[in-house]
Amino acid sequence: MGETLAAISSKDVRAQRQVDALLEQEGVRRDGNLDYTCGLFDDNWRLVATGSCFGSTIRCLAVSSDRQGEGLLNQIVTHLMAVQAERGNTHLFLYTKPKSAKFFGGLGFYEIARAENSLVFMENRRRGFSDYCAALEKTCREGTSAAIVMNANPFTLGHLHLVERAAAENAAVHLFVLSEEAGPIPFDVRKRLVEAGIAHLPNVVCHDSGPYIISAATFPSYFLKDEDTVIRTHAALDLEVFGKIAPRLNIARRYVGEEKASHVTALYNEIMAARLPELGVECRVIPRLEAEGKPVSASMVRQAIHDRQLEDIRSLVPESTWSYFNSRSAQPVIEAIRRETNVIHY
Repeated sequence: MGETLAAISSKDVRAQRQVDALLEQEGVRRDGNLDYTCGLFDDNWRLVATGSCFGSTIRCLAVSSDRQGEGLLNQIVTHLMAVQAERGNTHLFLYTKPKSAKFFGGLGFYEIARAENSLVFMENRRRGFSDYCAALEKTCREGTSAAIVMNANPFTLGHLHLVERAAAENAAVHLFVLSEEAGPIPFDVRKRLVEAGIAHLPNVVCHDSGPYIISAATFPSYFLKDEDTVIRTHAALDLEVFGKIAPRLNIARRYVGEEKASHVTALYNEIMAARLPELGVECRVIPRLEAEGKPVSASMVRQAIHDRQLEDIRSLVPESTWSYFNSRSAQPVIEAIRRETNVIHY
């Protein structure tokens, strides 16, 4: 019995239906973020195994139940790794169920962290995460440190309020900016605006999150049955990773903004408040800065830009952010925001 391994085009309706059926059969939902999909087809052109990529991750792996144990998944993963290498992605990540972690270990993947009984986060570099932590450790400062993780999409007075509060209450603040490209404002712009906005705070150290602090945009939801389970598992895994970073930087507190409007963020904060103390880190939830009775948020800023009401953001952002959005270099970003169908992310 021979199989044919082939890329599956997004326009190939028949093959895409087979992918959905095979994933569903194996209890996996198609992930919303995929940029390459392949499949193994038998002599009758029936799909017997599939897998996909998104960015530097491998995801949505499934093998037909009547063909398991034949090494088909090994062929799929080997092919996806070759595709990633052609793209220049040599540092790869995957998420798998705990029962499959040993299999991927045999293919050269190493565990970073796990949300017990739900998900294991792995990479193909033995010292990838430990090297990342070692680099962070070089920025460690004396005394008690705090941490903040933000997308800063873009950096607002609300973000600044949170950072200033942490900076006033701690010897040092380690500020992690999510480095994944997950929206119309590129990471290099987001980080530059953060650094400009906190330039007056000498005890704040700004870091790229790298691939280890996981954003909601690339967190895999395809293993999980409903949205709240996705949020809870994402939070659990993210906090396990953070719990390994915190002692390297003497982090004793993590600051988050209070959330009333977003169900996702509110649930994430609830889980954080319960789990962080178990990891030896205090969780401080800070009331949001308000403008005209409404919490200042990046969503408000993006909405105003989207609606061509640029002047409305002036009272919501630091001078450095305002100056950027009034510059010629911001025009491509402004146009990208205006092309978005939904700029309010929950």
